[in-house]
Formats: sequence, C-alpha cells, structure tokens
Amino acid sequence: MNESSEANDLAIRRQIIDETQCVVVKVGTRVLTTSDGKLDLERVDRLAEQLCRIADTGRQTIMVSSGAVGAGVAKLGLPQRPTDLKSLQAIAAIGQADLIGAYEKSLQKRGRHAAQVLLTRNDLRRRSGYLHVRNALNGIDELGAIAVVNENDSVAVSELKTTFGDNDRLAAQVAGLFNDVMLILLTDVSALYDGHPDEKDSQPIHMVHDVDDGVMALVDDQVSAVSKGGMGGKLRASKLANSHGHPTIIGSGTEDFVLDRIFAGDAVGTLFVPPKRSLKGRRRWIGSSANVAGTLFLDQGAVDAIQKHGRSLLAIGIQRVEGTFAHGNVVRLIGPDGEEFGRGLSNYRSHEVARIAGKPSEQIEWILGHRPYENVIHRNNLVLRIVPE
Repeated sequence: MNESSEANDLAIRRQIIDETQCVVVKVGTRVLTTSDGKLDLERVDRLAEQLCRIADTGRQTIMVSSGAVGAGVAKLGLPQRPTDLKSLQAIAAIGQADLIGAYEKSLQKRGRHAAQVLLTRNDLRRRSGYLHVRNALNGIDELGAIAVVNENDSVAVSELKTTFGDNDRLAAQVAGLFNDVMLILLTDVSALYDGHPDEKDSQPIHMVHDVDDGVMALVDDQVSAVSKGGMGGKLRASKLANSHGHPTIIGSGTEDFVLDRIFAGDAVGTLFVPPKRSLKGRRRWIGSSANVAGTLFLDQGAVDAIQKHGRSLLAIGIQRVEGTFAHGNVVRLIGPDGEEFGRGLSNYRSHEVARIAGKPSEQIEWILGHRPYENVIHRNNLVLRIVPE
C-alpha cells in the first residue's frame, strides 16, 4: 500500500471512529481458548479491559462471544467436541456458566458488570421480539453494564448443527438493531488476505468497498474441532452489516490490545466500508432478521416496476403463490429467472393473494369482497438488497 492510499485508509478509519456511537465486538472460539481447549482467562480479561475503555468514551458497548461449547468441553475434560445434539446442548449449558463468569469477574474489577443475553435467530425474526431485544440491550447500557451476547446453544438446535458463521451473523444482526454502529469481528487471522494466510506471498487487504463474488472467492474455510467459525461466515456478516450502513473490521483477536489500536485509528485488519445508501428502520428488519413466511413469483413487468421505478407490487404482476402467510408477514419475491431479488410485508393473506394473482387492482374488491389496499406490497415495505442466508 503506497503512502497516499495508506493516508486515505487512516482518514476513513478515523472518520468512522468519530461517527461511531455503538460498538459490537464478536470474538470467536479459537481466540478464547488455549491450545489445549480450555477457556483462556487472560484473553477474556484483556478483552474486558478494552471493552471498558470503549464504554468509558460513552459508546454503547456489546460483546457477542462464542466459546460456550469449547469451555464446556474443557471443563468436562473431553478429548474433542462431540457431534450428537444431546451432548452439544448439555455441554453448551455447562460451558456458558464459566464463560459469563469469566466476563463478570474481569468487568467487575473495572467497575462494570456483565449482562448475559442468550438469543436464538427466532428471537429477532418477529418484529416484536426484534424491538424487545433492542430495548433490553439499551436498558443494560443505561445501567452501565456490558451485554455479553451468545447464541442460546442449549436450545438452538439448528445453530449447533450449523458448520460455521452463526455468531458472526448474530453479531451483524445485533448491530442491525442500532444506528451509527461499528462491528468488529475478532478471529485468529489478522485480516482478509489475497491468498491463503499461511502462504508467504499472500498480502493483507486493508479495505474492501464491496463484498462481491471476487472477494468471496478469496476465502478457504476450515472448521476446527471447537469452532464453527470461518472467514466465509465473517465476509457474509460484513456484507450484512454493510447493508445496514455499518462499517466492519475483521482483525486479530490474539493481539493483546487490538481494540485499543482500532480506536486509536491504526490500520488494523480489514475495514469493510458500507455504501452511502443503506437499509434503515423496519426495512432493515425485513431484509435481514424477519422470518420469511411465503414466496411470490412475479412476471418481468412487476420485477422491472419494482427494481427500476421503485413501484409497489400489484396483484397483476404475481404469477404464483407458495406458502401460508398472514397479513403483515414477510414474503420473498422471485423473478422469472428463479432468483430472489427482494422481500416485503404482504398486505393480504396467502389465500387472498392466490385469488387475486394476475388480476388488475380494480377487480380485488369484486373477487375478495373488500379492498383495503391497492397493492399487495407497498414500496415502503419492500427491500431489494437481500443478504443470502
């Protein structure tokens, strides 16, 4: 990186830091465990110390922490992470106690407390749950505590069985609850590289403006015995956070004072810069967290009207309906090419949409006996930039 680009990189980082009001830090299992699989208490203590320094600046500070299963494996003296669901659920519950206890001990030394928040993906899929989680995290911050968020592995069956990326995506979704957020993903790799990190010719990439197919092609995920994480999951989380307008940094969690360096404006890790336009408010929930209840298949005219002209979805552009959904549920939109290009809140129930599909709006009342809405999905409740699961 030449001097000009380096100076530009540092200027962008410092501007982002100045604008940040909330910080979400995610730390992975491989950072939090020693070589023999035990919870690294010194690492937890150093992270807690830096979290307190961030909170002391007046920024809301949230930690999304992996490590419950790894801590449980070490506590029970198991040779490796088991694969059966029953054991994973029990080990996660046992390990979580040690994990939150370590954070509480370290934070308490610095005048703060750890607030345990266990979530599953479903907690954020309902709009009411999404808002309740945000309110709870705000309340924790107002009391001067630091929320320590983790996937509720003892009950989140699908998350335990997933191979990678769960807490990375969870961290991006938690960040999506707030505005003016910086997401920091700490891993055992210092940055995104243009080749395999172990190859001597590979160089770190200091800044990314678009997580496109070319960027995704750079990663080579490997799953360890104790971790579900991987660079692919972190890139997807970065893309999701960027769609919310949140800058993201992927950096080394094994560096003792990495958070201090980030907030000093140093060129740490890889910075993912969000676009100027991003999802806000309810659209953010629709696009990233909400449960999808059904699918609408549209003709090309409807796709063009929505994508090119910012129009609402009318019944006449719908060719087929799949799934059972109610008024106000989120549905995905599929074009003639079979690809999902958006999501939105349906104004009608699935059986009503099936009856009026392909019909002009003026016929809705004649078909259904009522017409509370001119459109099936209003443009204000449509989201076009969807980050894949």
